[in-house]
Amino acid sequence: MKKFVLAVIVSWMLVSSVQAELKIRDLLDLALVPPELKINPTGFNDEDRDYNMVIGVERAAKGRIWAATISGEDGEGGYLVVWSSDDDGKTWSKPRLVIKPESAACGLFRRTLIACLWTDPSGKLWLFFDQSMGAYDSRSGVWYTTCSNPDAENPEWSHPIRFGHGNMLNKPIVLQDGTWLLPVSHQLLCDPGASGRRFLSKEALAEFYQFGNRMKPLQGAHVYASYDAGKTFQRIGSVRFPHFAGDEHMLIEKKDGTLWMLGRTGRGIDEAFSTDGGKTWSEPKFAIPHTVSRFFIRRLASGNLLLVKHGGFGTQEEAVQCGRNHLTAYLSEDDGKTWKGGLELDVRSISYPDGFQHPDGRIFIAYDFERSRAAEVRMAVFTEADVLAGKDVSGKVRLHEIISKATKKNQGK
Repeated sequence: MKKFVLAVIVSWMLVSSVQAELKIRDLLDLALVPPELKINPTGFNDEDRDYNMVIGVERAAKGRIWAATISGEDGEGGYLVVWSSDDDGKTWSKPRLVIKPESAACGLFRRTLIACLWTDPSGKLWLFFDQSMGAYDSRSGVWYTTCSNPDAENPEWSHPIRFGHGNMLNKPIVLQDGTWLLPVSHQLLCDPGASGRRFLSKEALAEFYQFGNRMKPLQGAHVYASYDAGKTFQRIGSVRFPHFAGDEHMLIEKKDGTLWMLGRTGRGIDEAFSTDGGKTWSEPKFAIPHTVSRFFIRRLASGNLLLVKHGGFGTQEEAVQCGRNHLTAYLSEDDGKTWKGGLELDVRSISYPDGFQHPDGRIFIAYDFERSRAAEVRMAVFTEADVLAGKDVSGKVRLHEIISKATKKNQGK
């Protein structure tokens, strides 16, 4: 009789476990459902928001500038807001597009937190974004929507498509042979967020974390390639940076065809190299002193490289002491071996630079300042000559300009 009762209990536990897993998987799979694109929405203006984190800035082919920010919080309540400017960034529209996914019925948030704006060689504007259940469900997912008429009065956005796990913060690059390479990070972060910890049962939370453990083999700073101008994407290679701190990696094709990957780590900026188009990579090693934060690197039309980072090129200890202060632009004329100049864009504690180069040579960089207090997303404009001189010699420098300032009373985030 005891054996029979024990067998029944074990069977019940197994069935309950399977049911719990099915339920949490059904819940997690809500992140695979395309979100609604809210076009020209109401209720998301500066006065409606109390948080502002920069995502990126990009220029459309005919001149309109697009900017993307995260509102809500840097967590489970995050959502994406996209703006535009038709006067070179001097004034900005009300929100043109918002991606704020609906929460699950149980109270678990479905959020969008990491995104990227990019204009491809044909002039099509791409908005890559992630979607996750809770703060991080350890799988997330990279989606895109495209706009073929980004300079039009009423831009039209395509239905969102998901092409892989992870998230993508930084712009793709186009190789000399036409291949597109995308830097996609699949992080091991597993956090249901405060709402998940409050509303999910202990069994569901346990399954949530077990799901995260099963995702561990997929971790890495990945490289996705498109050989058909964005019709299809495939993961071709990966790097695992030691001292993981978000990856936020960026790609550069050197003049000899070697690929250079730079990533954010807990010990500064690490680097790795590939000589086979991104399929295999060297072991990562420390490259540039930097605080734990996003940086920006891009090939300019002149052939020089632009690097925007915090502080100088002293020791890593000095970089840590600098923190997220003294955002400065540098140039390299020798493919990244040495860096020249140093135009300070903002001395204060700011973060997350992203940018583009105008056809006339000017460089536009967006960043954020005090995401939950001042709640400002700002922009700097300058030229290569200004960077080399370390001051305004072109007469074109514009610093500290406002893209967006959330003015709703902060709720203590």
